[in-house]
Amino acid sequence: MLWRDGRLHEGTTAPFDLADRGLLLGDGVFDTAMALRGKVVAEEAHLARLTGAASALGFRFDEAEARTAMRAVAAGYDRAAIRTTVTRGSGPRGLCPPAEPRPVLWASAAPLRSSVVFADLSLGWSAIRRNETSPAARHKTLGYLDAVLAAEAAAREGHDEAIFLNMAGRVACAGTGTLFAVFGRAIVTPPLSEGVLAGIVRARLLALAPGLGLVPAERPVAPEDLAGAEAVFLTNSLRLIAPVRRIGGRDYASAGHPAVRALRTALSREIAEACGVGPEG
Repeated sequence: MLWRDGRLHEGTTAPFDLADRGLLLGDGVFDTAMALRGKVVAEEAHLARLTGAASALGFRFDEAEARTAMRAVAAGYDRAAIRTTVTRGSGPRGLCPPAEPRPVLWASAAPLRSSVVFADLSLGWSAIRRNETSPAARHKTLGYLDAVLAAEAAAREGHDEAIFLNMAGRVACAGTGTLFAVFGRAIVTPPLSEGVLAGIVRARLLALAPGLGLVPAERPVAPEDLAGAEAVFLTNSLRLIAPVRRIGGRDYASAGHPAVRALRTALSREIAEACGVGPEG
C-alpha cells in the first residue's frame, strides 16, 4: 500500500521525477514506525523526528500531510511497518540545494510479522566505521549504503545484524538500531554524540528505567566494555527490544536477564495502553 499525492495507491509504483535529489544524491530523510490495528505507535515522536531530520538538512515539509499519509497506509493492517520518506525534491544539476525546495513525500506499509518483535539477534563487528561527525549518523537520511554493506558482510558470517564502531574506536550502534548494555542495575547506551541515531524506543527506555529500579546512563562504551556486560540488547521501532545472544564469538544470556525482561514488560504495557493492543497481540 502506498500513499502519494494525497491519496492511496495499490502496489508500490507511482510516477517519479528522475531528477529528484533523493534518488540522485540521497538528499532526503525517512522514518520507520510500527502500527497496531491502524494506530501508529508513538506517532508524535516519529513525526517530530522526521521533521527534525529534514530541518537539519535545511528543508521543511508539511507535517500534517505526513501524519495523514502514515495513518492512511496503517489503516488496513493489524500489525504493520510504516515507512515515511521525504526528499528535497528535484533541482538543477550539481550538489548545491535549490533555493526553494519542493519536497516530495510518500508513505508505504507492509505487514509486520509478530515473530520480529522482541526476537533475539546475533551481531557481527563491521569493518566499516560510523562517522560521528556526520549529520547522517544522527538522522535517518536516505544514504544507507554503509548499513547495507555491513549487513551483507554480517550475514556471510552467520549473524543477523552488524555492529559499528565510530571513528574513535568506541561502540556506536547497530545497522538498524541503538545498543544498550546491562551492568548490574545500570543500562548503558552510547550518547548521541558518538554517532547514534536518536531512537524512539531508546528514549522511551531511558524514561522507563528509573521506575523499574534501573539506572539509565548515556556514556561512551568501548568494545571491551561489552565483553563484560551481563546482557546486551538492540532497540528500534519494529523489533522494540531485541536481546542479543552473541556479539562476534561472545555469547550472552540477554533474553532471560531480569532488566531486559522488566523493560520488555513495561514497554509492552505502555504500547497496549496507547493502542488498545500489545505488540505481540
